[in-house]
Amino acid sequence: MAGVDVADLLHRARYWGLRIACAESCTGGLVAAALTDVAGSSDVFDRGFVTYSNAAKVEMLGVSRETLAQHGAVSEPVAREMALGALARSGAGLAVAVTGIAGPGGSEFKPEGRVCFGLARVGQSVLVETVEFGALGRARVRKAATDHALRLLADSLG
Repeated sequence: MAGVDVADLLHRARYWGLRIACAESCTGGLVAAALTDVAGSSDVFDRGFVTYSNAAKVEMLGVSRETLAQHGAVSEPVAREMALGALARSGAGLAVAVTGIAGPGGSEFKPEGRVCFGLARVGQSVLVETVEFGALGRARVRKAATDHALRLLADSLG
């Protein structure tokens, strides 16, 4: 998959009058970094939440303790709540969330390379999906997850 043209993504967000927020766990701020690597991104990028711990997901994004207990941090319900929380706690109209197992490790139920994504846009249904990147190694899973989150943002902007 070809990489996302981040400058074009930002241009399209500008066109639609949308600011962007990120809620990141396993990517640790890499999505926000990719967006802010482009000069002039400050008029589009609102903020990023790096919520690595469950406590941070609850405190910063309003993720439900019940959702975390029932589904675990690496789940579509948590990705949904992270995206909605980022939207609600920012000045953004578009938010992407990433939560997963970068590795090493994982389990038979939640293997290394499983990453859940959420995409929330004001006035639209929340998109959630899980991608199994496989045991690529920590750095490559994080890179793949970052690229996928950027692709979700770009695709949502037409």
